[in-house]
Amino acid sequence: MRAAPATLLALVLGGCALSPAAPQRSPGRSATTATTATSAGSATSTTPVAAEAQRTHELPTPAPHPAVAGGWRSPTEAVQAFATAYVNWNYRTVALHLHALSEVSVGQARSMLSMAAAQVGRDSELRRGQIANTGAVEAIGPVRGHGNQYAVVTRERTTAANTNAYQGLAPAWHVALATVTRVRGLWVLSSWQPES
Repeated sequence: MRAAPATLLALVLGGCALSPAAPQRSPGRSATTATTATSAGSATSTTPVAAEAQRTHELPTPAPHPAVAGGWRSPTEAVQAFATAYVNWNYRTVALHLHALSEVSVGQARSMLSMAAAQVGRDSELRRGQIANTGAVEAIGPVRGHGNQYAVVTRERTTAANTNAYQGLAPAWHVALATVTRVRGLWVLSSWQPES
């Protein structure tokens, strides 16, 4: 698994904080209020939400806004920062960095990163071998016909201080597909799929 250097994450998380907005309601009113009663007990008005609930016997709920800890100003900036953070890690920081990347992601990317963080946190071979990965983003390009999806090419090298398993291993090229989405005016990753 790969994760991010602490300094990049501190800049990303510190400079672009997002907080989930709470729905605004009038004091004493609920979104489910169907009618307003007069002193005689008869209904005088119906809200659009209540009318829909009465008609369908269901109350529509708004789509939740994902709570993310940050974001970027443009799609390519989001992909560049995320990919750079994702390919640079070491055995001491990988779980924390994956978790931090999950906090600036939504959807599939958040789920995948959270699960990976839990798995590498229990990986004794990673710690025993003192494994690390370094890399750079070499290219980013939009995928034709797939809105907000980008192909990302990285060049990476994996090393280990306490095992010969990676000795002499040359840097390798890797490709991933990144999908971004806009959340409260900033771009975040919604999908990250390593292809090689």
